Amino acid sequence: MDSILECQALTKRFGHFTALNQINLRIMPGRIIGLLGPNGSGKTTLIKLANGLLTPTEGQILVAGRKPGPETKSIVSYLPDKLYFDNWMHVNDCLKVFSDFYTDFDLAKAQDMLQTLRIDPKALFRTLSKGTKEKVQLALVMSRKARLYLLDEPIGGVDPASRDFILNTIITNYSKEGTVIISTHLIADIERVLDDAVFMMNGCIDRAESVENIRENYGKSVDEFFREVYKC
Repeated sequence: MDSILECQALTKRFGHFTALNQINLRIMPGRIIGLLGPNGSGKTTLIKLANGLLTPTEGQILVAGRKPGPETKSIVSYLPDKLYFDNWMHVNDCLKVFSDFYTDFDLAKAQDMLQTLRIDPKALFRTLSKGTKEKVQLALVMSRKARLYLLDEPIGGVDPASRDFILNTIITNYSKEGTVIISTHLIADIERVLDDAVFMMNGCIDRAESVENIRENYGKSVDEFFREVYKC
């Protein structure tokens, strides 16, 4: 089976700072993967490279066997760690943007998710709380029938009571033929939905293995394992 994401000696530098250092990684389709590590470990840089927003300094990154570009953007659904809709827009305007840009966008599905989230499609974006804005963006991203979902800190800006709902939204709405990569430092909150864990630290990938193996081999949860092995 071909990989959906592959990194080969991938390095990214910003001036004299090395954000990613000689990363090798192969991710197969149909999995939910946690990209785990503290802030500043390189998670966002890796996701931006996969989405074509950055270019490698050395090595390469491939999405479905291709370098990131227009062809891969059509199969990647990306949730950044920042808000990107303008405050003058209504939620309905956001729906229209996705409908116009993405042929795989399911408008009815997005509308249903917004209704479940109790978000008024007629609401102005600027009148919504930060957490609600992030929920709107998540609903749009998860309403695409993509092959690869890249979610950068999808629960970082919402209250704990909303996190379970958001995780359930992710696992019940992604395309079952697709792969989900969730970047977070809130490991305890997401590990129940993960198939695999990729641990990052200081721009390197220390290990990548299944959640089941971690629990069986070390007798610990993923969060406990990370806290013990990667403690400051």
